[in-house]
Amino acid sequence: MSWLRIRELVRKEFIQLFRDKKNRPILVIIPIIQLLIFGYVVNYDIRDIRIALMDQAHTRESRLIADAFSSNRIFRITHQPENNAALEQLLLKGEIDLAVKIPPDLSSQIRKGLTAPVQILADGSMSNMASLRIAYTMLVLDRLNRELIWELHPQRMDYGRIDSRLRTWYNPNLDSQHFYVPGIVAFVIMLISLLFTSMAIIKEKEMGTMEQLIVTPIKPVELILGKTIPYIIIAFLQMIAVTAFAIVWFEVPLSGSVVLLLFASCLFLLSTLGIGLFISTVSGTQQQAMMTTFFFILPFFMLSGFVFPIDNMPKPVQWLTLLNPLRYFLVIIRGIFLKGVGMDILWPQFCAMAVLGLAVFIGAVSRFRKRLD
Repeated sequence: MSWLRIRELVRKEFIQLFRDKKNRPILVIIPIIQLLIFGYVVNYDIRDIRIALMDQAHTRESRLIADAFSSNRIFRITHQPENNAALEQLLLKGEIDLAVKIPPDLSSQIRKGLTAPVQILADGSMSNMASLRIAYTMLVLDRLNRELIWELHPQRMDYGRIDSRLRTWYNPNLDSQHFYVPGIVAFVIMLISLLFTSMAIIKEKEMGTMEQLIVTPIKPVELILGKTIPYIIIAFLQMIAVTAFAIVWFEVPLSGSVVLLLFASCLFLLSTLGIGLFISTVSGTQQQAMMTTFFFILPFFMLSGFVFPIDNMPKPVQWLTLLNPLRYFLVIIRGIFLKGVGMDILWPQFCAMAVLGLAVFIGAVSRFRKRLD
């Protein structure tokens, strides 16, 4: 194996890659734009809940309910409809997230010591967000209930009780960005490396230079290394840039070892580059390679645990996720970023990713060698 031939092939690949002006923004600007878009869009933090308050009582107690919501920074009373039809229209048009309907006999029921029902209508078209909004609403009403009970029965009652002391580790403020942004770093690396590697061989075939490479003294292993090393370098530079941007811009803490993160990226790139080479060998055109690449990207994304917890998936689908290298890389990258854990905790993920990476890369190289014969 001649490193001189590999070096020249790598140099040729870089020249060919950057000669096309369309590739430059893809390699430099697109990863940062994707990080910004995903970092701000993929967010389950509740910051603004629009409420329509339908007050049919117009009493002091109903005003206390309105004040309890308006004084909370999360809730915002935007409408006060007068009838059920107007309330329904607001929910249908999506102008509100919740509707609070106060019955006319609210105050009389409370003063009699009875339970007064207050109807909460939630827009359930987004079930996850609706559940969180309902939970916040119940917290506000529970607090108001305690205040009303103390007002009606001001005597002090001492009794043994459990006092919960909550402390959130690794993400004290429960910021969604701290959870999602490290995953976006992994997704950007996968997208760029998989996309460009799948085009590497096809581009030579379409340009008519593949036959010239075959008849040269360069060996198949040297050709494979010369084709993959440039994208390994580009992927590492992108990972460093995107990681630095995530730390500085989104203020995501990097609690663990940078060296361990780079090593995990090497194992992850082994899988993505192998899949890219495999796509490049089975595709006939660049369009076909691109479509096949996106066929792999979507299942990887959906079955990685990036958005949807793997434990909530059906058992057969959970077994299928064991073949997804992005699943293991997400556990590693979040563990290094947020928890600061090392190899003693993450070794199962490293082993699984190494086995998958070697199997995929060796399989792709074997098929590629057969096509060169």
